[in-house]
Amino acid sequence: MSFISLRKIWSSIFICLAFACMNITSASMLDDLVSINLDGGDIIDEQLLDFYGENSFFSISDIPDSVWKKMQGKSYHENPYIKRSDLSYIRVLHCDYDGKIRLGEMVCNKAIAEDLREIFFILYKNKYPIERIQLADNYDADDEIQMGANNTNCFVFRYITGSNFLSYHARGLAVDLNPRTNPYCRVKKDGTFFVQPKTSKEYCDRSNNFAYKIDREDLAYNLFISHGFTWGGEWKSLKDYCHFEKEINQL
Repeated sequence: MSFISLRKIWSSIFICLAFACMNITSASMLDDLVSINLDGGDIIDEQLLDFYGENSFFSISDIPDSVWKKMQGKSYHENPYIKRSDLSYIRVLHCDYDGKIRLGEMVCNKAIAEDLREIFFILYKNKYPIERIQLADNYDADDEIQMGANNTNCFVFRYITGSNFLSYHARGLAVDLNPRTNPYCRVKKDGTFFVQPKTSKEYCDRSNNFAYKIDREDLAYNLFISHGFTWGGEWKSLKDYCHFEKEINQL
């Protein structure tokens, strides 16, 4: 199978201008894309990309019934705070660790859907490697499982451990990006060290050089920060190196 070769890295300014000039995809074309049953993780070959155009794969919509059904009892639980109408379903393209172009899918808060579409468009145009962007429900919305699988994800309804406060993921306002090499790290009250995913302890030492590390020089870091997100790698009490969240006064 052949894959479309991307152009050399564009400057951020040029890419932003290109994104602003994107043509609006027709409703019939979006219907066509739905009808061929593409799922998150599918490889997008050159023929498909040429026929529909890469812009068509960066879409924002209401959550399809099939996705909503999959979310029940996994990433979504009945609650008085977050409703289906508060959320959007987005599709993007991304380059995996082997350089293959794949379809990504994500559920997020409507308030950040356009932010995410633009961020992931620029990452894609720069060939920024993201191993997986799939629904949390493919991993039973289990943090340890999906982080261990290096899945980039947004919405999972849950409370912050030991509290009645919603996490930013529960509101669809946080993204975890390439979590296997950018783990959650903290020292617990009993002095023990907690890492998630549990196999990623070596990546808590950010003085080391390794592939796919998010730091202040990273393109993804700079894109999320420029869109008003904060980074868990800059927190003081713990570090969540994959985590970007945006404050939206909704609740």
